[in-house]
Amino acid sequence: MDVLPLADDVRKALEGITTASITTILLKKGLRSVWMRGTKPIRPDQGRIVGRAFTLRFVPAREDLATPESWSHPISTRAAIEAMAPGVVVVADAMGVTDAGIFGDILSARMVKRGVAALVTDGAMRDMAGVLGTGLPVWCQGAAAPPSVASLTFVNWQETIGCGGVCVKPNDVVVVDADGAVLIPQALVEAVAEAGVENERLEGWLMQEVERGVPLPGLYPPNAETKARYEAWREESLRAGGSGL
Repeated sequence: MDVLPLADDVRKALEGITTASITTILLKKGLRSVWMRGTKPIRPDQGRIVGRAFTLRFVPAREDLATPESWSHPISTRAAIEAMAPGVVVVADAMGVTDAGIFGDILSARMVKRGVAALVTDGAMRDMAGVLGTGLPVWCQGAAAPPSVASLTFVNWQETIGCGGVCVKPNDVVVVDADGAVLIPQALVEAVAEAGVENERLEGWLMQEVERGVPLPGLYPPNAETKARYEAWREESLRAGGSGL
């Protein structure tokens, strides 16, 4: 499946929206299971990254399939990496297995060369010091020394998967930051980006109100009076040529 382009304005908007805000926006649209459990940044300075989902799928290891020789097969993690497009966020379904690392430093380095934006998995990585050295932004459940075939069999890429309890389809959009990884369904990406910009503007104003001593009841969540004050501030700010933030 081809990776669809992500419009620059949509990407830029999402890069300014926290995953916490995105989960709230999606909750209001009826989607509760969008945060991938167990996806933690391996470094505290990885920032916020946005990209189309490129999916990988592992299943439980079977001794005749999960072998070192399988790494040279046409259907392998190596072949999947060569199919990755620049800018994607790779999402790997490792079924929450943490006693084997799905990738190490060499494969991570190749993903960097391919232009992969980030790797997200509900599993673990190996050769962690080397992975850190590649500079590939990774969200995972930690480190494990054994290779993937010790506990997992790789079966395919670019198909519907589950990662951290979330259904992920190729070309959905993934946003990752210090709070973990969040999935935005492909059909909702533009709507979430638009709502997110306004949500960040509102929360920035609410924080200003908190800092000047306004009590929370009626402020957060805002009642009718608070909403009216915010709208007046927003209109004045936009009229003055500011972002409202």
